[in-house]
Amino acid sequence: MAELKNCMLPDDLLYHVEYNVWVRKNDDGTVDLGMTDIAQSMAGSIIHCRPKKVGRSVKLGKSVATVESGKWVGPVKTPFAGEIMEANEAVAGDGTLLNKSPYKAGWIVKINPSNFDEEASALVNGADAIVGFDAYMAEKDMGECIHCEGFEG
Repeated sequence: MAELKNCMLPDDLLYHVEYNVWVRKNDDGTVDLGMTDIAQSMAGSIIHCRPKKVGRSVKLGKSVATVESGKWVGPVKTPFAGEIMEANEAVAGDGTLLNKSPYKAGWIVKINPSNFDEEASALVNGADAIVGFDAYMAEKDMGECIHCEGFEG
């Protein structure tokens, strides 16, 4: 697992730096999507997460969920078009899962991408993710990630 300024970036994921999301490609061709450790740290204590409904078509760059924290309300954007196959009801019921477990229990939606191979060119991992997020954090004047009690990644 890579670490940048106390922010965790698991090696097995792909990242979209501008949208501050991670994706995990599943064996069946679907993709799990969630907020990065960096995003959850910037948002602060998350109060609500409202994923879009199952069956909904989403376009590249559009919202798959709305997240609300004590200091921010905003969209979670998708780096590819597709159909929402599953919404994580656990995060819909307990938004703090995004703070406690952004990469495990805190996934937000499962999407069946319509053209993953072409649209995935904006996704990075490894050293490219570190470089991208380092620049992103500098641009946002962000220090280190702050983890809540019980953080498990």
